Amino acid sequence: MSTPARVRADACPGVFATHDAADGPLARVRLPGGAVSADRLRALASCAEDLGDGNVHLTSRANVQLRGVRRPGLAGRLAEAGLLPSPSHERVRNVLASPLSGVRGGLADVRGLSAALDRALCTRPELADLPGRFLFGFDDGRGDVVGTDVCWRAIGPETGVVLLAGADSGWVVSRDEAGSALLAVAEAFACRRGSAWRIGELAEPSTLLPDGPRAAPRTRPSRIDPTVGRIQRDDGGEAVGVAPRFGQLTAAQLRTLADFGDVVVTPWRSVLLPGGADVEHLRAAGLSTDPATAELSACIGAPGCAKSLADVRADAATLVADGQRVHVSGCARRCGRPSGPHRDVVAEPGGYRVDGRWTSDLADALARKGPS
Repeated sequence: MSTPARVRADACPGVFATHDAADGPLARVRLPGGAVSADRLRALASCAEDLGDGNVHLTSRANVQLRGVRRPGLAGRLAEAGLLPSPSHERVRNVLASPLSGVRGGLADVRGLSAALDRALCTRPELADLPGRFLFGFDDGRGDVVGTDVCWRAIGPETGVVLLAGADSGWVVSRDEAGSALLAVAEAFACRRGSAWRIGELAEPSTLLPDGPRAAPRTRPSRIDPTVGRIQRDDGGEAVGVAPRFGQLTAAQLRTLADFGDVVVTPWRSVLLPGGADVEHLRAAGLSTDPATAELSACIGAPGCAKSLADVRADAATLVADGQRVHVSGCARRCGRPSGPHRDVVAEPGGYRVDGRWTSDLADALARKGPS
């Protein structure tokens, strides 16, 4: 694949380089591996309440965003909470990990690998200028986060293979060396990327690998296991997954989650409580544990985004996904759309285009089964 010509700089938002949205500055806070302690949840809640619009918005990379940040002091408060360990690296701390690892299923336990990689990443000045879209991954063997730039995917409890842009490179690496291997690839990419933002844009991604023997590349099935509802742990206990409506949590709801301990934010805009929770208490706080809630997603839409042609969240508020993934976008950019199969709904003047067909009645169009 040839590298696309870039006509603008990488504008991925962070804490220092915010995005000027219609509802005010938007700040993105990275959560490597999606793991967040209860204390840090409370810190995010306070930041949203005191400095932003009062809500925390989950992203498809298991990060969070604060919108309407018009008051100063966010960076200092995040740093004090341990959520901003390196100002120079804050936009490149993009790490996904299998959310259910160590809880249910998987060939290896990848918990802790994201945090270790993050610490090492922040000590390497040469990686501070990686594109904000560059993404690391640790997959426990089920294949739920393999669509990253560079990923370690388990093939056994202590062994895995390095994937480049989702493809098996044949480079077999132990679990203990997984983080070092991914950082070595990132360093090679930083030196050779030219104007590329992602490894998949390079003509020969394999040139990023060190010399050495390679196993035959293998194709393995992938699956995304449910992260919402009551989830039986492998140790006999129970975890609970929450699906906030459109991935949006109030400050009060964040504090409710923190009452049950540390959490894992997933790439599907849900929140996993590995230690379990009182489901009725969650529901009383307006937090859904119904998997159907996670099947319907939408961009921020109007009035938060000036490019949106509709208030998509208001229009989608009464819809039911009915067992199929649906994403509603306010314009052709389709911000926040899921990577897997889904029904594609895009706002146009006077209506929506659903699975490529124009309609003025969104609910009626979605009631008719279409392609996924």
